[in-house]
Amino acid sequence: MIPFSVLDLSPIVEGGDARRGLDETLALAQAADRLGYERFWLAEHHNMPGIASAATAIVIGHVAAGTERIRVGSGGVMLPNHAPLVVAEQFGTLETLFPGRIDLGLGRAPGTDGATARALRRYFEGADQFPRDVVELIQWFEPASENQPVRAVPGAGLRVPIWLLGSSLFSAQLAGQLGLPYAFASHFAPELLLEALALYRREFVPSDRLAKPRAMAAINVFAADTDAEGVRLSTSMQQSFARLSTGKPGKLPPPVDDIAAILTPQQIAGAKGRLLYSAIGGPETVKRQLTDFIALTGVDELMVTGMMFDNTARIRSLEIVAEARDQMATKQAA
Repeated sequence: MIPFSVLDLSPIVEGGDARRGLDETLALAQAADRLGYERFWLAEHHNMPGIASAATAIVIGHVAAGTERIRVGSGGVMLPNHAPLVVAEQFGTLETLFPGRIDLGLGRAPGTDGATARALRRYFEGADQFPRDVVELIQWFEPASENQPVRAVPGAGLRVPIWLLGSSLFSAQLAGQLGLPYAFASHFAPELLLEALALYRREFVPSDRLAKPRAMAAINVFAADTDAEGVRLSTSMQQSFARLSTGKPGKLPPPVDDIAAILTPQQIAGAKGRLLYSAIGGPETVKRQLTDFIALTGVDELMVTGMMFDNTARIRSLEIVAEARDQMATKQAA
């Protein structure tokens, strides 16, 4: 059975604060560790009232220190916001502290609005330099030469695993050309999923980091003990997508029994479009939807995510998915 992993954004819920969000992220990661998930990734976003993972490398350290086995990494660090050397030093430090457990996923988008992107990129338009910056970052992790004037310390020689992340075709092609593993953000940008995976596999060139393509895709999961409760849990994320579409993101709202009483038909349609690839419902429904998604994409690894108001419900969702994963593995082995 392919590995299952977890993506988290450290959601800040209505009535809560960033400290609560970070504490709940650690509790979720500890559950994922206990349940046998492969990796736990955190995403960089800025100027978002409902997301606490802006300083992604720091949160990764917090999670890695509080877990035992699971790999911890970025899904992703938005490279245009940072100098490649700084990222190499940060993740070299993490790899030094938690050897063999750190991943570095890289994104090309700013992870924020235009004004905040300009505040982050004070001296250049970083997205235009993304391919060059990826190559530079890879080089900082190579062993330093004897006369090399600048080194990543820690970082040089550690060869932290690097993934490229994307929601379009650009990073799919680049990941293939550079021989890197690739993860697609189908949990919020589903339109190009299959085309991007096909392009990545077609363009893949073996490298000293990866001999054959390794593709991962993210899917929203709202698993509960009943179908009705799974649907109810998903309404928090539907409300969040609707607010984001108006340019007014906020803290994650609680779920509601009737989403039609909160959102307009157009907002509901827009949110459902974002949630095209989702597993929502009770254990058997979710298992069937996960099985279908894996068959559709042929991915080498599955990453589950789901913004839920109640962290107890998030942990229960991971438990149900882990049970489904184990049942699928038993069936596959039979």
